[in-house]
Amino acid sequence: MQHLLRGIAAVVLAIIFSFGALYFLFPEQVAEVAFHIERVRSGLERKELDLGATDTSPALRIAYLEGGPTAIAAGEATQTLLLLHGVGADKDNWTRVAHFLTPRYRVIAIDLPGFGESSKLADASYHIADQVRSVAAIVAALHLDHFDLGGNSMGGWISAAYAEAYPQQIDSLWLLDPGGIAGGSPSEMFKRIKQGERVPIFAANAAQFREVEHFVFVHPPYIPGAVMNILAKRQARDYALNLRIFGELREDLEQHPLEASLKGLATPTLIVWGAGDRVLDPSGAEILHQLLPNSRISIMPNTGHLPMLEAPERSAENYLHFRDSLVSETAKTP
Repeated sequence: MQHLLRGIAAVVLAIIFSFGALYFLFPEQVAEVAFHIERVRSGLERKELDLGATDTSPALRIAYLEGGPTAIAAGEATQTLLLLHGVGADKDNWTRVAHFLTPRYRVIAIDLPGFGESSKLADASYHIADQVRSVAAIVAALHLDHFDLGGNSMGGWISAAYAEAYPQQIDSLWLLDPGGIAGGSPSEMFKRIKQGERVPIFAANAAQFREVEHFVFVHPPYIPGAVMNILAKRQARDYALNLRIFGELREDLEQHPLEASLKGLATPTLIVWGAGDRVLDPSGAEILHQLLPNSRISIMPNTGHLPMLEAPERSAENYLHFRDSLVSETAKTP
């Protein structure tokens, strides 16, 4: 028996040592395995599409995640939920919340141009209007006629602007701590920037990445160390581009805020805000609510700028309740 226990212990130690060695030798590959496991758990598959150049847009490669049922019932198409991430982020910001959504919805989370694994063109423009055009091209390539659209931070801003441009396509909006609101109270992030400090949502090194983590979350979710290190390296690699895109967003905020164009949009909208958001002040929720006549507000306590990452199950339940209520209201309409 002792020989058997020693043998099992030796095998366990060998496995631990092997994974440890793999991490130090191939950290990117170990991180990719972790990403893959999270995606599989949420029923998502990584895909790509190529967008040809147009008169207004360059050729682009777009990476995205897709999952969910192909049909709810015979002859009935599944509702599609298209998700857009924030500045400096990527499609995997939606992986954990998708775990609770893919049983009912076809979920598509894309890497916007300039982010993640999608094309990062040094001379391209990444203003909100440019991203709206890119999303329109992606929607056409995916053959989406109508769908629900959700976005966080910059992605929420793009989502609102897209719904304004193509209202006939959008069944509902899910805006989580969206950008683009010029009014309201200044957030801690903008106060820091005004004082000459660095933009606190981007990191040029591993130490700054840890600071970013604690700035955007109230309670940072668990992320394996291997993944954290790779995320920090990717942030550092894209630091200059993220700052340039952030500068374009600040120009858009001054020249084209949502308050100037969104008033009266009838699309049913769920406005979600983390009560502890230090990036974008929660006072923006009420401003948006006044602009959108068919909107509802949900303020999530003890939550920061990324509710879908910090509280994925609560965020999904919140959204599903909202969508179910829309279906119920439609059924009651004579």
